[in-house]
Amino acid sequence: MGRLRDGVMKRGNTWSYVVRVTDPETGVSKPKWVGGFPTENDAKAARDEARVKARRGEYIDRSSVTVSEYLTDWLDGHALEVKPRTLDDYRNCIRLYVTPRLGAVKVQALRPSMFTKLYRDLRSGGGRDGKPLAVSTVTHLHAILRKAFRDAVVVDQLLSGNPVERAKRPRDAYREPGTIWTKAQLRRFLETARGHRLFAFFHLAAYTGARRGELLHLRWADVDLDGKRITITGSTSVIGGTRVDGTTKSGRSRVVTLDDSTVEVLRAHRVRQSDEADTADDAWQGDEGGHVFTTAWGEPIYPDTVTGLIRTLVKAYNKPKGKPVRPDPLPLARLHDLRHLHATTLLLAGVPVHVVAARLGHADPAITLRVYAHVVRTAETAAADIFAQALKED
Repeated sequence: MGRLRDGVMKRGNTWSYVVRVTDPETGVSKPKWVGGFPTENDAKAARDEARVKARRGEYIDRSSVTVSEYLTDWLDGHALEVKPRTLDDYRNCIRLYVTPRLGAVKVQALRPSMFTKLYRDLRSGGGRDGKPLAVSTVTHLHAILRKAFRDAVVVDQLLSGNPVERAKRPRDAYREPGTIWTKAQLRRFLETARGHRLFAFFHLAAYTGARRGELLHLRWADVDLDGKRITITGSTSVIGGTRVDGTTKSGRSRVVTLDDSTVEVLRAHRVRQSDEADTADDAWQGDEGGHVFTTAWGEPIYPDTVTGLIRTLVKAYNKPKGKPVRPDPLPLARLHDLRHLHATTLLLAGVPVHVVAARLGHADPAITLRVYAHVVRTAETAAADIFAQALKED
């Protein structure tokens, strides 16, 4: 073994350094040995950096924990803190996109460039059968990793800084929500859907802005037709192929008011459901006060059913059976875009942001402002004229 010179020593074929670190809880200074450096200069460079961090109280112990090991523990630690569907989504994203590429890398060896390369590789061929992964998926993964390695800094003290924060993620042209369909296009869609047994679902989605899972969770006991309101108490999702009921996204229930036309749509839907129950007789799977939206034999609807149905109805409008293609085709839209259209219409009509936020179930109006910033900017352009006109009036 070599001699210790200014905190550096050769041990076998590698070099080590020692640095004194003060325990923030006890205030006691203790020596910390770190080894494995190939040359004396490498050890000295690491020693100098460690000394600076020790003086600042930023010293991090060396660890051999890998990305795969850390993320597994991180996910397990969040099992009781996030919704089951969210946790399942986190696990799948990490299993599919991170573990195969960075799982064996030590957490303390991570660099921003590694995540930049990860995102670039996923965009070029990280999807199914080697197809490019969507920008939205990569952006979602970036958010998960940023959250995980922020905990590695703040909670677990494995890192002095979050390498994900400085990674470059791919960006795509921003598609503002709520602009896929105009109000006229929505009316045409709802007229097409009117003949379907689930017409009320799409009407309620458009006229309340409620999420898919919230509407599929809705029970008749939560519907007050005389009071013209519904109470959203939970949400339905799919985890591992199984339909699961849980809380709303914010974890809180909310009351959403209804207009007269929506009340009539729900009354007609209830009559239709009652007729289906009579027709099914003993085969009916529902019960009194059960789900508002069910199959023809009373079972709760699987979420993907309504997601796919919107596409079927759009295609039915664009190309009616036995008739030529319409000259005014509807663009394909996501079910979630009905929620965006609802919010956009209210904001442009001058409904206060905090009222829209409460209606949508946003925990904070700041979320509404961020998601619909483009709509707020549009409304702001008319603010000057509105003020000037108001002063002219008696």
